Amino acid sequence: MRNANFRTKVLVPVIVVMALLVAISMWLVNGRVKGQIHENASEQLDAAEANLKITQTNRDNELLLRFKNVAHEPRIKAFTASEYYSGGQVQLDAVQSKTLFNFLDDLIKDGLCDAVALKPDKIKMLIQARDSEFDKTSFEINCSNSVAKAFEGQSVVETIRNGDHLFDIVTIPISFDTNSSSIFGTFTFAVENTLPEEFYNLTHSQLILISGGQIVASSDSEMTKSLSPQFAQMTGAESEREINGEPFLCRAGKLNGGQLDYLILFSEKKPLQDLQSTQRIIFCIGLAAVCLGAIVVWLLVSRVTRPLLELHDSAEAVGRGDFSRRVAVRSNDEIGKLAGAFNQMTGNIQQSRAQLEQTVDTLKTTQAQLVQSEKLSAVGEFVAGVAHELNNPLAAVMGFSEMLKDADVGETHRKHLNFIFKAAQRCQKIVQSLLSFARRQKPERKPVSVNSLVEAVLEIVAYPLRTSNVEVETHFDKNLPHVLADEHQIQQVLLNIINNGRQAIEAHQPSGKIKIKTESAEPNIRIAISDNGPGISPENLQKIFDPFFTTKEVGKGTGLGLSLCYGLIKEHGGNITPMSKPGEGATFVIELPIARGVEVEKIPSQADSNKFDPTEGAGKKILIIDDEESLLQMVQEILTRCGYQLQTFADGETALRELKSNDCDIILLDWKMPGLNGRQVYEQLRTNKPDLCRRVIFITGDVINEQMGKFLKEEKRQCLTKPFALAELRDVIKSVLAEK
Repeated sequence: MRNANFRTKVLVPVIVVMALLVAISMWLVNGRVKGQIHENASEQLDAAEANLKITQTNRDNELLLRFKNVAHEPRIKAFTASEYYSGGQVQLDAVQSKTLFNFLDDLIKDGLCDAVALKPDKIKMLIQARDSEFDKTSFEINCSNSVAKAFEGQSVVETIRNGDHLFDIVTIPISFDTNSSSIFGTFTFAVENTLPEEFYNLTHSQLILISGGQIVASSDSEMTKSLSPQFAQMTGAESEREINGEPFLCRAGKLNGGQLDYLILFSEKKPLQDLQSTQRIIFCIGLAAVCLGAIVVWLLVSRVTRPLLELHDSAEAVGRGDFSRRVAVRSNDEIGKLAGAFNQMTGNIQQSRAQLEQTVDTLKTTQAQLVQSEKLSAVGEFVAGVAHELNNPLAAVMGFSEMLKDADVGETHRKHLNFIFKAAQRCQKIVQSLLSFARRQKPERKPVSVNSLVEAVLEIVAYPLRTSNVEVETHFDKNLPHVLADEHQIQQVLLNIINNGRQAIEAHQPSGKIKIKTESAEPNIRIAISDNGPGISPENLQKIFDPFFTTKEVGKGTGLGLSLCYGLIKEHGGNITPMSKPGEGATFVIELPIARGVEVEKIPSQADSNKFDPTEGAGKKILIIDDEESLLQMVQEILTRCGYQLQTFADGETALRELKSNDCDIILLDWKMPGLNGRQVYEQLRTNKPDLCRRVIFITGDVINEQMGKFLKEEKRQCLTKPFALAELRDVIKSVLAEK
């Protein structure tokens, strides 16, 4: 050992000790595992054999009880009628035989059994089976013993083999009536024997049934194929066999008074799991050996490796954070190689620490960007809530101003009313755009107009553009085809780009202009958005779509907007291309594929809302449920002018009490209300007045979300979104009344 290298000095004693410990452990474990596996397998076989006999007995009793009761059914009793009995014996002509065959076939179709046989006295047995290949001749022979006993007045349960299948048969006598001892005939019901499958589900042991020296049923058909050549050697007492490479403990016996042989196979595969436990024991012993070896190594190394003390001191210095410490390499043996590796490690750690500090700085920046993103999300939710609340008063403003246009007022007042109505319509568009943009919608692509999408976005950003002194110039191609897109996602892209242009102009100059042009460029639709801001430098132009890249101050941008825009446009199969020169503004060109072969939904025309026909709703009663008083008054005024009888309620509970004693033709029902909401009121109406449910029209001030849309589609109900035009309200009412 004096002339051996360091590795030999360490490994030889450790290997000797570990080998000794492992050998002892294996010797102890082998004896323990062998006895445990055999003991567990024997216990499982005992339990499985007992369960087999109990299961067979219970099955026989259940079958006997089931079919004995069937024999008393009116359909079976009908065969004891006099039309089948003549001259003191049973007589069957061709028609009666066909009737009986049809009856037996009905029993099969009812799922009562797999085969059924009727044996009238001194008449050939009539047999029907579910399987067309059923061997009826063999079945009649196999049932003869049971039929003979049944004619003696006994109900017999037996298990027979018919072809390659095993059947449980129940043979019962049929008397002329309940008090007669004369037997009309016998019924034999056959049910395919599923004992092996039931036995396996109960005991997780394989069961093989043998009749006449051949396997007739098995819980595992694949195992049966492998077992056939070994069968003659396995029908004796308990033995151990290997089948398909898997060890089994086997036990044979007899069923049904010796008519059937059985073979129970218990797999020792599960007991082998105990071997894993012993392997853990071996692992623990091995671990102990490693620990003992480590102690021996430490004792040896402490004597022969004095240079390791220097390495230890250097390692402690590194642990305190001094990564500049290096160890002198004085030899080429294992100690020298270790010192070299240590020096390389400390150099790598020093480099990694610098990278880690840089990563921490990046994460802090990212965290600030994510916080800003969450703030924007919260603002969006707030805006959506405010917009929803504005829809109710907007509905009243639009409705009353539209009605007053026909009132007897001066031309000046009429002009003012037109201004009010147009302003309310503009507010409606802005509110709908805000709601549509702020609500999280499930992506849904459909044919949309690019011009309409741009106009909707401009409605949203009209105020910040105006206050930033940014003029918008649009050039729309009026004959643009539609694109297949998710309008909310494309709106998000347009909003991001327009806002970026506005912010760039606002930060560098007092006023500016944004130009938006749409045109057809086969096979795409092209949207060009240009601003006359400071532009984008060439080095930044290549990075603007990178996540978290931004030129804005910390806290004023997340660096995610253009990255999301790029991803959304690519998902639509389009392209987004930035172009810019410093000092000359920037242009973003968006290209989206034209929708091909897709039918565009047409907006139905509405009637002139300013012409009220007093006979329109004659004799029709409408009940309105809404918590907005101004909306109730507006709708009541409109529909009263059209001849409808109106009854209004501010809550669902009061309306439901009224409907208990009265009825109506139409119900206008607000979706969101204090107390019972619209859906809850609808559910109670569906229970109490299902006919009236079909004449409910919902009203909502919110965007129809996925859950609400699914409900309306399932119930086939219409819904008006506030604020709505008077003609739209009247058209919906007339369409529902037309379906009545």
